[in-house]
Amino acid sequence: MAQCVQSVQEFIQDSFVPMVAVLCSEDADRVTRKNNLNFSELLRPFCRLTSEGHLRDPSNQIQVVKNLKICVSNIVTEPPQQVVTRRLLSEVVSASQPAESSVANVITAGDYDLNISATTPWFETYRETFLQSMPASDHEFLNHCLACMLVATSHENAPVEQFQKLSQEQHRIQHGSECTYPKWFIPNTLKYYVLLHDMGEGEEQRAESIYEDMKQRYGTQGCYLLKINSRTSVQSSNEQIPDPWSQYLHKSNFQNQVYDATNYTLSSVLSLIDAPCKTCNDHPLRLDQTSAHMDGIDALRAPVSDGKKVPSASSTHGACLTLNDHDRIRQFIQEFTFRGLLPHIEKNIRQLNDQLVSRKGLSRSLFSATKKWFGGGKVPEKSISELKNTSGLLYPPEAPELQIRKMADLCFLVQHYDLAYSCYHTAKKDFLNDQAMLYAAGALEMAAVSAFLQPGAPRPYPAHYMDTAIQTYRDVCKNMVLAERCALLSAEILKSQAKYSEAATLLIKMTSEDSDLRSALLLEQAAHCFINTRSPMVRKFAFHMILAGHRFSKAGQKRHALRCYCQAMQVYRGKGWSLAEDHINFIIGRQSFTLRQPENAVSAFRHILLNDSKQAASQQGAFLREYLYVYKNVSQASAEASLPQLPLPCIQSSATRVFFGHDRRLAEGEKQAASHVSLDQEYDRELSQQWRELEEQVVAIVNRGVLPVTFQPTQYCLNSQTDNMRFPLAVVEEPIIVEVVFRNPLKVSLVLTDLSLLWKFALKEFTLPHGSEASEIVSNEKDDLITTEVISEFCMNPEETKVARLKLLPHQTGELHIRGVVYNLGAAPSPGDDGTKILCSSGSVFSDGMFVRGRQDLEIQGPRLNSTKEEKTSVRHGPDRRLDPIITPPMPLLEVFFINFPTALLCGEIRKAYVEFANVSKVPLTGLRVVSKRPEFFTFGSHTSALTPLSPGASENCSAYKTVVTGSSSSSSSAVATTLVSPLDFGAGGNGSQPGVVDIPLPDSVLQPGASIQLPMWLRGPDREGVHEINFLFYYESTEKTSKMSHRVLRHTAIICASRSLSVRATACRSNTLPERSMERDGSMLVFVDVENINTNEAGVREFHIVQVSSCSKQWRLHSCINPVGDKDSKLTSRERGKLCFRAIKCRNQEGRLFYIQCSAVYTFADINLGNEQIISSTTPCADFFFRRCQTTELKKGFTTGGVSFGQSGSLSDSEGDIASVVRKCSEVDLNIVVLWKAYVVEDNKQLILEGQLHVALQTIGKEACSLSQKEEAQEMVLLKFRPELPPPLVRPSTEQLSHLIKTNLHYPESYDHPFPQKSLCMVPVTLTLSNCSMVDVDVVIDLRHKATSPETLEIHGSFTWLGQTQYKLPLKAQEVHKLQLTACFIHAGVYNLGTHRVFAKIANQDSTCEASQQSSMPALIVVNSI
Repeated sequence: MAQCVQSVQEFIQDSFVPMVAVLCSEDADRVTRKNNLNFSELLRPFCRLTSEGHLRDPSNQIQVVKNLKICVSNIVTEPPQQVVTRRLLSEVVSASQPAESSVANVITAGDYDLNISATTPWFETYRETFLQSMPASDHEFLNHCLACMLVATSHENAPVEQFQKLSQEQHRIQHGSECTYPKWFIPNTLKYYVLLHDMGEGEEQRAESIYEDMKQRYGTQGCYLLKINSRTSVQSSNEQIPDPWSQYLHKSNFQNQVYDATNYTLSSVLSLIDAPCKTCNDHPLRLDQTSAHMDGIDALRAPVSDGKKVPSASSTHGACLTLNDHDRIRQFIQEFTFRGLLPHIEKNIRQLNDQLVSRKGLSRSLFSATKKWFGGGKVPEKSISELKNTSGLLYPPEAPELQIRKMADLCFLVQHYDLAYSCYHTAKKDFLNDQAMLYAAGALEMAAVSAFLQPGAPRPYPAHYMDTAIQTYRDVCKNMVLAERCALLSAEILKSQAKYSEAATLLIKMTSEDSDLRSALLLEQAAHCFINTRSPMVRKFAFHMILAGHRFSKAGQKRHALRCYCQAMQVYRGKGWSLAEDHINFIIGRQSFTLRQPENAVSAFRHILLNDSKQAASQQGAFLREYLYVYKNVSQASAEASLPQLPLPCIQSSATRVFFGHDRRLAEGEKQAASHVSLDQEYDRELSQQWRELEEQVVAIVNRGVLPVTFQPTQYCLNSQTDNMRFPLAVVEEPIIVEVVFRNPLKVSLVLTDLSLLWKFALKEFTLPHGSEASEIVSNEKDDLITTEVISEFCMNPEETKVARLKLLPHQTGELHIRGVVYNLGAAPSPGDDGTKILCSSGSVFSDGMFVRGRQDLEIQGPRLNSTKEEKTSVRHGPDRRLDPIITPPMPLLEVFFINFPTALLCGEIRKAYVEFANVSKVPLTGLRVVSKRPEFFTFGSHTSALTPLSPGASENCSAYKTVVTGSSSSSSSAVATTLVSPLDFGAGGNGSQPGVVDIPLPDSVLQPGASIQLPMWLRGPDREGVHEINFLFYYESTEKTSKMSHRVLRHTAIICASRSLSVRATACRSNTLPERSMERDGSMLVFVDVENINTNEAGVREFHIVQVSSCSKQWRLHSCINPVGDKDSKLTSRERGKLCFRAIKCRNQEGRLFYIQCSAVYTFADINLGNEQIISSTTPCADFFFRRCQTTELKKGFTTGGVSFGQSGSLSDSEGDIASVVRKCSEVDLNIVVLWKAYVVEDNKQLILEGQLHVALQTIGKEACSLSQKEEAQEMVLLKFRPELPPPLVRPSTEQLSHLIKTNLHYPESYDHPFPQKSLCMVPVTLTLSNCSMVDVDVVIDLRHKATSPETLEIHGSFTWLGQTQYKLPLKAQEVHKLQLTACFIHAGVYNLGTHRVFAKIANQDSTCEASQQSSMPALIVVNSI
C-alpha cells in the first residue's frame, strides 16, 4: 500500500472515536450560522485533545488517554441510504486528485525506473469517508452515541425551559418507538448542557446569571458557558483570522450536495450507478470496449469530475470569531471531555465490570439459567437450521453477551486495549457457542485490533482472527461493508509489519463486481503492496494497476483510470509487450480525450501507430479511425495556426534525396541524350569520386593549374552518402526535387492527399559585391516566390514503402529551408472480400470525411564528427544541409545530344558521330570543355581547320579519314609520303596541358541562349575487348560571373562493347649493311610487323584488309616496304596472320640536318599504303588518336617511371649519373607504327566497310611491342619512411645495353678467284667499318685472334688467318664511322666465314670493368675459287 499521512495506530484510533450528538435550539443555530457553520461544524477543528486525559479502570489503576479525538455531529433521525453513501464516496474520490507538485517516489527495480506517487490521498479520503459514513449496527456499539450536547443561547427568554424541551426531545428520540436512529450506547445517556452566549448581542451579566442557575440545577460537570462571536464587522475587515474549518468541511459540502440533489430520483441514481455493473462480463484487456455507458454518470458528476472543489455558500468560515474565541471553543471541548465524558465512561465501565465479576464463579448452566431468568431468552426469527445466518439470531439489549461487548467497546474507545482484548475474547467465545456469526465476526475483528494496539505487544497480531471475520462478513453475513472495514484495518496493520504480500492478497480477495470503485481502490493499493516488497514485483504492480484502471473506468473515475494506466505504462513501454502497450495507449487516448486532454490523447494514439504493431488489420484500422476522430476534434477545437505532427506514414528522413536540375529531354530519333544525373540512378561512391576528380582536373586547368580554395564539387543529387556539410547551390527558375521515402507500418491502406513540401525562404541578392542582408522569412503562403507542386492523391498499400517526389520551383534568389511535408491523412476503405489491394480513385476515399491535415518534419542527423580528440571521445554530429539550398542567380544550362553514337565497336575501329550542344537557359554559355579519363577514345578534331577533313556524305561506305587516290601501292621509296606535324596542332604537348581536357570549339567561343550547334566527334574502339564505361564531363561557364556558382558541369556515361579485331606485333632490328644512299647514311633499321586476325566472326566480320602502315616519330620514319614484289595480298580472314617488313631511316629536316627529340617536338608522319588509296595519317582523326594515345602512355610513364613528356628536354652531361641514360638511348628507337585497316561486315544483308587503326610503340631494338595493352601490374605498397634516405647509388648500364654501342660491318668480294697452283697463299683485302651508335666518345678494341672452335663450324667453313696487326685499339667520337683495312689469308679454295673477329667497347674515361663485347655480326661468307 502507498504511504499514509497517519501511522497505523493513529488511523485505527481515529476510526473508532466516542460519538457525541448535538441538539440545538433555533436561536443557537442562528448564532452559529453567523459564521457560516452549524454548532457541530463549529466544534470539529477542535475535537482532538491536546492534553492527556485520565480515568481509573475497574482495578483502580489510572489509565492515560492520549491524543483522544471525539466526533460531534447533529442528530439525524434517518440512517444514510446506501445509494447516497455510494455517491458520496464516488464524489470524494473524484475530488481528490494528485497535486501537480506532489512528491513522487522513484523506485529502481532491475531495468525499471518507476515514477510512482508516494501517497494516495484519494484512497485515504475514501477510507475516512467510508468509516465515518458507516451506519450504526446492533451487533457493536463503537459508533453509538455516548453523550448528547443540548445547546441553547443566553438571549432566549427562558433558557432553562429551552433546555428542558431539548432534554425531552432527546429522550423521545432515544427511547421513543418512532425513531430508530441514531443508536445510543447506553440507556442513561450523558446530557451536557451548553449555554451559548453571543458577545456581540446579549449582556454578559445575564449569561453569567443563567449559567450560575444551570450549575445549581445540572451540576458544574454537566453544563458550560461558551462565549463566541467576539469579533465585530469592522475588525473582520481589517484582521486576517485563520480558517481551520476549510479542511474539514469539503466532505460536508459533498454530503449536503448529495442530499440536496432533488433533481434526481432514487431510481434514476440507482440506474446510473448500477449501469457500469452491466458490463462486468467485459474482460479488462478487451480493446474495443466502449465507454458510452458512463456518459450519464459523467454528466451527473460533471461539477466534480474536473477536480475542482465545489464552492460553499460563503468563501469564509468563522468570520465573527477571534483567536480568543478559538481558545474558548478548545477549552470547552477539554472541559466536556475531561469533566463530563471520561467520568461518564469510567462509571459505565465499572458498572459493566461489576456484572462480569458477579458472573465469574457460576457454572455455565447456572449462568444460562440466570440469563433466561433475568435477561430473557433469545428470540429466533428463523428456523433452528438457519441459526448461522447473521439475521437468524438477535440478542436483546440487556443480554449479558452484549454487556460484555459494550464494556469492550468502552475500553477500546478510551485506549484501554488490554481490558478490551480480554472482553472481546470472552464475547467471541460466547457468540461462537451461540452460532451468532455476525456478533462473533465483530468480536474477532476488534479482538485482533486490540491485540495489535496493546502497548508493548504482549502477543502477536492474530491475523487469522481478521481472516475469519472477513470471511464471515462476506460469505455468511453477506455484509460487504463490514468486510471492507475489516479488510482496510487488517491491510493497514499488515503493511505496518512489512507483510506486503499478505496485504495484497487480502485486498485482492475483497474485489468483487458489486462495487467498481471499491475494487479499483483496493487493486491499486494491492499494486502498491507489490512494488513495496523487499524484491519489487514490477510486473504484478503494472498488471494490477491495469485492473485498477479498468475498474476506475467502469466506476466513472476517468482521471484515476488514466493515472493508473499511465503508471502501468512505465513498466510495459519498450519491453516488447507490444499488445499490452497498444491496449494501454488506446485506453489512455480514450480517457484523455474524454477528459478534454487532447494533446495527451493524440500522443497516446501516435504511440500506437508509430510502433510496429502486431495487432490484426481490423484492430489497426480501429486504432487509426479512433486517432483520426480524436485528431480531427482536436484540430477543430484548436485555434493555433501551426499544423501539428502526424504519426503516419513513417518517414525515413535519412533516406531523403534532393535533386537539383530540370527534366531533360529524352532521345529523339537518332539523338541520344546525355545520361547526366537522375533520381533513378543508384549512388556509387567510387563513381562519384571519379566525377569529382574529373571536375577538379578541368577546374585546375581553367585556373592555370591551381585548384581554388573555395572550390566546391558539383553535386546534383544529395543523399545520406554524399558530403552535405556545405550548403548546396541551386539555380533560380530551375526545379528542386525532394524524394521522400514513406513507410506504412500498418496492415491497412493509407491515403495522403494534397501532399506538398513545407518550406521557409529568405530573400537575398547575391549580385551585390558583398551580398545583401536577408529579408523577412516567408513560408508556403507566398507562391509568387516559390511554386510548390502538390500531389493530389498518394496511396500506400499495407506495409508498403513508397517514394514521393515533390518539386519546388524558386523564382527569386535567397536562402531556402525545406522543413517537412504537409498533407491530409486518411484511412482507405477496407478491401473487399476478395482481398485485393486498394486502388485509389479521386472522390471516393474520403466519402466519410474521416481525414485530418497535419505535417511531418524532415529532421536529418548529420555525420558523426571524428576529427579532433574531443569529438572522438564524445558523440557529436555535424550538420546535414541537403535541405537548405542557396538559390543563386541565373546560370546557363547545357543539354548534350549524341547523334549516330555507336554502342559496339571493334578494337581500334574509327567511327564518326555528331554531338549537339544546346543552351536551354536565358544566359549565354562559354568556356565549353570536356574531360574524360579515357581521352584516347574520342576527339573533336585538330586545332588547324585546314587539316580537318570535310564531313562525309551519307554513303554507308564513306571513310572517316582523309584519303588520296594513288593508283598503285607505295612499294618504292619515292611513293612514301612524309609530313611534319606539331603536337600542339592536336591539343597535345602544351605547357600545363592535361590529356583528358579538350576545348570544344564554339563560334566566337559563346553559345547564345536558345542556340544549338552540331560538331563532329570521332570515336575509336578501346584496344581491349569487353564492356567499357567511358565518362564524359562537360564543363561550361556563364559570361556573367557570379559569386556563388563559377561553373556548371554535365555528365555522360557511354557504354561501349568492344570486340576483337587485329593483333599487331612489331620488332625493330639494326641493319648491318652500311648505307649507300645519302638518306641512309645516318642509320637505318628493319621493322617487322606481324598482323593476326583474332576476330572470331564476331559482329559479322568476314575479313580484314591492311590498307596502310604509317610511322610517327621524332627520329625515325618508314622508308620502304621490302616484302617481295609479288606478295601484295594484305587480306586476313579469321585466325590468319601475315608479316610485313619495312626499312626505317633517320628523319631529316628540310636543310638536310638531323633533328632529334632533344632539339624539336615536331613529329614526322610517313605513310606506306598497301592499296590504291593513301590515308593522310597526319590529319584528323588518325593523328588525333595517335597523339592522345601517346599522351596517355607518357602520363602513365610519368606516374610510374618518371618518363619524359611532350616538350623540350635538358642537355646531356658527361657525368656518371648520365651514363646509363646515354647507353640506354643507344638502343632506344621511339618509333610508333600505325596500322590502318578495313573490315568488311555483313549486317542485315548489307555489306558495310569498317575502318580503324592500331598503334604499336617500338621503344627498344630487338624488343617486341604489341598493340594490345598489357595488364598493368599492381604496384607494391611502399612503406612510409620518416628519416631522410641516403642518395641512391649510381646505376651502371647493363651488359646488354653496352653491347649496342658499336655497329660493325665487313666489306669484301663475295667471290674471289685465285690460282692456288701458282701461289699457295691467297690474300684478300677486307674493310671493317665501325660505327659509333652513341652520343659519347667510345674506346673500341678489335681482336682478330678469335677463331671458331666449334667442330660444326670447322666442318662447314674452312679455316683461315688474318695477316698483319691482329688487335687494334681505337677511339671513336660520337656518331663517328671508322674504316679499318684488314687482310685475310687462305691456303686453299673453299667457303669461309670472315665474321670471326670480336669487338669490345667501353665509354671513354671509364675503367675496364665497363667494357662489353659488342653483338656479333651476321656470318660473312666468302667463296675462294681455285683457277
